[in-house]
Amino acid sequence: MTLLTNILDYNKQFVEEHSYEEYRTTKFPDKRLVILTCMDTRLVELLPKSMNMKNGDVKVVKNAGAIVSHPFGSIMRSLLVAVYELQADEVIVIGHHDCGMSAINSDQILSKMKDRGITEDTLDTVNYSGIDLHDWLKGFNSVQESVAHSVDMIKNHPLMDKKIPVHGLVISPETGKLDLVVEGY
Repeated sequence: MTLLTNILDYNKQFVEEHSYEEYRTTKFPDKRLVILTCMDTRLVELLPKSMNMKNGDVKVVKNAGAIVSHPFGSIMRSLLVAVYELQADEVIVIGHHDCGMSAINSDQILSKMKDRGITEDTLDTVNYSGIDLHDWLKGFNSVQESVAHSVDMIKNHPLMDKKIPVHGLVISPETGKLDLVVEGY
């Protein structure tokens, strides 16, 4: 049996038993907050529990490293939609200690891509298109600096409401302890 089959079988039972009812809420965050955080598996349940958040309290946007790398990319668009369409009045960027993006090596990733069948011609085409893959795949050295950079990008975005506080935190993926990096008030 495949992973997808297991998921679909479980989902069928979940729906038939009305298990979804305890998670019902609206599309608007009750605490009027949007969080940008990392996609790290250790944070899936730990992060909301450590902040006393439940289903329906916040909008959560996730990517590798909680990084805003482009001012007009999908991460920034999601944050703007949360503020202007979904009633979020505050933004929190939450990075974490021991993040995989702090140890990322673009040469290793490119090598793994080649091992899985991505050809040198494809990589050359991407590079010729103006994308520096080494720059695009780079990580960061300091999670605190990375969080502060993302906060700065959001706070100073030309389309972001200047009255919206943008905060920066770092969480321990072991204990859930939050450390303040940037207080946005």
